[in-house]
Amino acid sequence: MLQQFLQDFGYFALFLGTFFEGETILVLAGFLAFRGYMDINLVVVVAFCGSYAGDQLWYFLGRKHGRKLLARKPRWQLMGDRALEHIRKHPDIWVLSFRFVYGLRTVMPVAIGLSGYPPGRYLILNGIGAAIWATALAAAAYHFGAVLEGMLGSIKKYELWVLGALLLLGLLLWLRRRVKNARLAKEICRAEQAEKAANGESSPPL
Repeated sequence: MLQQFLQDFGYFALFLGTFFEGETILVLAGFLAFRGYMDINLVVVVAFCGSYAGDQLWYFLGRKHGRKLLARKPRWQLMGDRALEHIRKHPDIWVLSFRFVYGLRTVMPVAIGLSGYPPGRYLILNGIGAAIWATALAAAAYHFGAVLEGMLGSIKKYELWVLGALLLLGLLLWLRRRVKNARLAKEICRAEQAEKAANGESSPPL
């Protein structure tokens, strides 16, 4: 059943997952490739295509609507401003490496586009970064399966448990980020309200 599902939808799901923000789904695909359900070379290619296409889209949206996009969420606004500072200091390094910094996958390409980074240069370096990310993460997950099998022997009877644990870990990381984002948004909102109140108190009467 699992094998049939992966044959029908596995690579499409991998493309969609990596198009948006797909560390967890790429790790799952790498492990499934070790188990023989998917082809590791195809996993790398599909993950590269999804990641590359998604980040190109966010980059061009950043060039045209960067400030509007970042203003939609307080955390995006704060992270976007910080990202712009980093990009102006070391632009090429950040284009190559932002995928490896958890939580920056969406904000950083928007900020790169907003910074005026050259489209042709981004096209090339973003491709290199996507290729490194897809290869490294898929290979790490594949070898994780090999190490686990070396420790436990045949992991056929444990594979659903391993998949469940990886999914749970991804969910916990996502929930942690959501809670952190909500807390940060409240802090920013309180700071803005305090600033408005202070400005109102200090303004001269009409």
